[in-house]
Amino acid sequence: MSNSAGPPAGQSTRSRRFRPVRLLTAGVFALAGLIFWTSFNTAQGTDLRTDASMLKLSDLIRERSRKNAALNDEAGAMRSQVERLAERDDDSTEAEKIKLNTLERFAGTKKLSGPGLTVTLTDAPPNATARIPGIPEPQPNDLVIHQQDLQAVVNALWQGGAHGIRVMDQRLISTSAVRCVGNTLILQGRVYSPPYKVTAVGDRARLQKALTDSPTIQNYMQYVNAYGLGWKVEQRPAVTLPGYSGTVDLHYAKPVR
Repeated sequence: MSNSAGPPAGQSTRSRRFRPVRLLTAGVFALAGLIFWTSFNTAQGTDLRTDASMLKLSDLIRERSRKNAALNDEAGAMRSQVERLAERDDDSTEAEKIKLNTLERFAGTKKLSGPGLTVTLTDAPPNATARIPGIPEPQPNDLVIHQQDLQAVVNALWQGGAHGIRVMDQRLISTSAVRCVGNTLILQGRVYSPPYKVTAVGDRARLQKALTDSPTIQNYMQYVNAYGLGWKVEQRPAVTLPGYSGTVDLHYAKPVR
């Protein structure tokens, strides 16, 4: 009986078995060529391993920060103009005006003056070594200011009865968030590098005591003594904080139904 499952005449089992392998090999070479072409087209003659893209991103962040600062100043000027125009047609009673002014002052949208203090936090020198015998040599994260360090200062000053706080050149309000990415501060759409300055208006003795009593700041002071992180508190007999000039609109997320 003949075997109908055998290969046709003129075709060996060996040649038919290796045909998919040849197709796969051709596909691999085609894919490699596509990858090389894409890499060349993306690089455009540059070294993909350089930091050029990171530099461009850093420049973009700085430019966006400058634009945000300009927009904040513009918004503040517009708000002042609106307030002046509103005052012309304001028929509120004197008591209502006093109440409104008090609320605006507590909200942080009005300029605030009085005694206070300024706290400055700075990264340690990049070549810092342990200053205390028996302390291990520092890791990179031990030598920079972190988000929790700035938050600890702000929280302690509020705890100490601060009437208002400014971080760098911006007034904090109830919706302000102090966030750090790497060793840079991002505050209300603007980017800052150390040293970081936090200024508060209030009773200076209470503010100082709140800083001293804060457990988080006490932990930070151990790194100050061990590795040279920057810490400076300046008593200010008179200081003026600007009013918050950014948007006060609240944005929030809600589930889709």
